[in-house]
Amino acid sequence: MFSLFFALAATLFAGVVVLVIAAVVVKFAVKMVLFPIKLILMPIFAVVLLVKFAVLIAVGAVLFAIFLPIAILVAMLAIPFVLVAAVT
Repeated sequence: MFSLFFALAATLFAGVVVLVIAAVVVKFAVKMVLFPIKLILMPIFAVVLLVKFAVLIAVGAVLFAIFLPIAILVAMLAIPFVLVAAVT
């Protein structure tokens, strides 16, 4: 009885090992098939990323250019109140 159980367990273990090896082989084959496509698309992704960062920097510069005069105006309006608060 136990020998049948151990035979079944060994067979199942061997089957799982075969399935894992098959999965690894298929994964490796898919990686090797898709590798040339990855090499072709990498420069395109790099250009897209570069353009994205350029747009982000440009938007940041525009926002800085918009908010800097507003900050100066607020500071000019706050200076009399700060001086009065410092005197009293």
